[in-house]
This record gives sequence, structure tokens and C-alpha cells, in this order.
Amino acid sequence: MTQAYVKQQYLHFEITARIIAAAQEVHRTLGPGFQEVIYQRALARELPAHALDFSREVWLDVYYKGGKVGRKRVDFIIEQVLVEIKAKTALEPPDFVQTLSYLKASGYQVGLLINFGGPKLQIKRLAN
Repeated sequence: MTQAYVKQQYLHFEITARIIAAAQEVHRTLGPGFQEVIYQRALARELPAHALDFSREVWLDVYYKGGKVGRKRVDFIIEQVLVEIKAKTALEPPDFVQTLSYLKASGYQVGLLINFGGPKLQIKRLAN
């Protein structure tokens, strides 16, 4: 499963490969059925084992025409990659829109949307 997200032509493919490996370990260990915060905490414990530096629950400023209009919180910034996690049976269009908006607001070029809630881990790689 990981290979679809780690092609060498992808920006930050080495980082995303390690993030995905960490997420796979969390999902393999916990399985589906927990609240998002449980997966967030478990992933925060797993990331150092994959040599990843991260910040959890990062506030991003949102600007409109040069003026700050608000703030939004993202689940993780892992090195140069924004990561938003979900714990639902399946990802839905608003999840993609939300993550793309966070990418645009943050200036990060690569994001991962990871869903721990289904029987199989869902991963969507997004680019700004």
C-alpha cells in the first residue's frame, strides 16, 4: 500500500513514506473504532520511532488579501508535510476540501489525509 504514495517524483516522498509507515503501525496495532484523539496520540508516540520531527495541533493563521482573518488548527506538521487525521468509516469530500484549504492557508506544498476509522487505513496524498 505504501508504494502508491512514495514515488520518487513526489515532493517529500522520503518523509511521506515514513509517516505512512508510522500510521500503518498505529492502525495495525489499534484497528478501527476509536475517536480521532486516540489515533492522534498514538501517532505522536509512533513518529519518533520513524525518525520524524513533528508538532501536534498546530494553529495556522488564515489571511485574506494580506490581512489575518482567523486561525485553524491542523493535527500535525511533520517536517515539511501537513497531516490531517480522521477516524470515520470513510473519507468524504469535505475532508479533502478541508485539508486542501489547510494546505493553501499554511503554504505547505504536501499534505496527507489519513483515516484510521475503517477496516483498512485510508491515505490520500494532496499537493498545493
